Amino acid sequence: MKIILMRHGQAEDETRPDSARQLTGFGQQQAAQTADYITKSYAPDYFVVSPYDRAQQTLAQLQSCAPDVVTTVQDNITPPDDARTALAELANIEAECLVVVCHMSIVANIASLLTGDNPEGFSLGEARVFEMEFVMSGMANEIDRFIPVQPH
Repeated sequence: MKIILMRHGQAEDETRPDSARQLTGFGQQQAAQTADYITKSYAPDYFVVSPYDRAQQTLAQLQSCAPDVVTTVQDNITPPDDARTALAELANIEAECLVVVCHMSIVANIASLLTGDNPEGFSLGEARVFEMEFVMSGMANEIDRFIPVQPH
């Protein structure tokens, strides 16, 4: 199976509660580029997203490219959450290609758990693809990475 971890696009400054921060115009472009790459390169069959607005807006770009994919909101993949708890819940999802849209630092910590490597930060809008027989710490190999380019 594949798990694709995606960080949301660029969000506005913290002028409102963290959960309500919106994507900027540039963040929308980043999300659209990454969504296009994911849906053209892979066959996602399940989307999981954080309840935070900027993650929901990033997911909307994926849904515009793949409108028939099942989507679930997972409440424990927000920035302060525990990656082990989140990964345990993700492991219960039946999917061949699961896309998870969330935030730093939990996205880096989930990736670290999957591979057994040290956490490495994700760029805004970045997606990393992991392949594994089953979801368990240290069992995944990173096979691809996509970082959206800045428009000219």
